[in-house]
Amino acid sequence: MERIVRIKGIAYALLSSASFGLSPCFTLLLLGEGFTSFEVLAYRWGIATLFLVGCGLWSGRRFLLPRRMWGMVGLLSLLRAATSFSLIVAYANIATGAASIIHFMYPLAVAAAMILFFGERRSVRVLAAIALSVAGTVLLSSGNTGPGTGNVVAGMTAATVSIFTYGAYIVGMRKSRAAELDSTVLTCYVMGIGALLFILGGVCTDGMRLATGGREWLWILGLALPATAISNITLVRAIKFIGPTLTSIFGALEPLTAVAIGATVFGERFGWTSALGVGLVVAAVSIVVLDTQRKTGKTT
Repeated sequence: MERIVRIKGIAYALLSSASFGLSPCFTLLLLGEGFTSFEVLAYRWGIATLFLVGCGLWSGRRFLLPRRMWGMVGLLSLLRAATSFSLIVAYANIATGAASIIHFMYPLAVAAAMILFFGERRSVRVLAAIALSVAGTVLLSSGNTGPGTGNVVAGMTAATVSIFTYGAYIVGMRKSRAAELDSTVLTCYVMGIGALLFILGGVCTDGMRLATGGREWLWILGLALPATAISNITLVRAIKFIGPTLTSIFGALEPLTAVAIGATVFGERFGWTSALGVGLVVAAVSIVVLDTQRKTGKTT
């Protein structure tokens, strides 16, 4: 029985990371259709929120949020929205695979925050992982980081910002009162508030348009459902079955999926320097995850 549960957990983790790795593909397709960044993100988070709310109501969850939670949930929503906006800026300026690999370093930011702000003991392994990740990023940036028309500095900066905003989001989820909330309910509020922020951003800039074409809605649904809603649902299930440690390790499939799609669909070059950079970043993240497992004494 335990073996079956473990297999299910691994399957959910792989599905979650692979489906989220589709996000850059659908994002670039929508940007190519003339959608603005705010429009892409508003459709993504809005439709994903409606889908998850439907799933939550179907399973009998209550969505009443205590008044004392609103401030923290609002802050988490801002961090998650900043992450999404930073990534879409990165996708528009550098290779999607490079942007995804850089973003994948967020466990290092989480580990650093836990050491600096929550008194966790410094670890030689974590310091070594940070050094490896920096080396990997340098190799990625020295290779083909962009499609040739974007601002590489802006793209690399945006991808780097996403590391820290998402790392802060993860720490906030773990260490704040928000951890008391049901994960699906919390995700719905974070996505819903984010969608409202992106709609507001769109209205205040270039306006929001209604998607009418069949191809446009195909890209929107691909981004909102498999790459967002389904990815989040399967992530929660994976953590339930095999724990956060193994789930994080299998999360390496997320940037690798983005790299593969970038090379095959968008013609992004993937040379030996890029491959070595990917290897160093994945190794660095794995070191941090396994070091966390060793400290907590968990086996999953």
